[in-house]
Amino acid sequence: MKVVVVEWMSLDGVVQAPGAPDEDPSGGFAHGGWHLRWFDDTSRQWVVDNLNQAAGFLFGRLTYERFAAHWPHVTGPEKVVADPLNSKPKYVVSSTLSSPAWAPTSVLPDVPAVAKLRESGDGELHVIGSAQLATSLLAHDLVDELRLMVDPVLVGGGKRIWPEGGRLASFRLTSNEPTSTGALLLTYGREPALAG
Repeated sequence: MKVVVVEWMSLDGVVQAPGAPDEDPSGGFAHGGWHLRWFDDTSRQWVVDNLNQAAGFLFGRLTYERFAAHWPHVTGPEKVVADPLNSKPKYVVSSTLSSPAWAPTSVLPDVPAVAKLRESGDGELHVIGSAQLATSLLAHDLVDELRLMVDPVLVGGGKRIWPEGGRLASFRLTSNEPTSTGALLLTYGREPALAG
């Protein structure tokens, strides 16, 4: 199974609270909702295409709980996003979540369990948001592809997915598309491990 990390990211690498002011104020983050002005029809279609390509979704607990509280109740135009999220298998990495309410969901106790899932399945497993989990997966060399919407904005501080002191890793650009707002939709595939 191919692990694909999908993130909305600022030019300075911040992924925290792109969608709403109150999404994730942890650490005193005051710029929630920074991403929305860069969203256009091209990026909306990119989101829908990614959701439809995924065989399943992988979340950290906080993102999972936010999504589980919202997406099962969505109707109207956002249903095109809600339908794949609600119907496809979901996996949440958590050592404390025991009874997930958003079906179909399986709980994975740790990152090594993600490695086992990756080896046993087919298709694409998309990590959406979940900055701490994405960082751990990158640190453990479990990410096969990065799909990033990079917005032309500097946020100045906040959560990033790049592991501190992580191993050397190389990716190759496989696609890039500018949006009408000046954002870039970038896909990077994993290169073979580098020596050293």
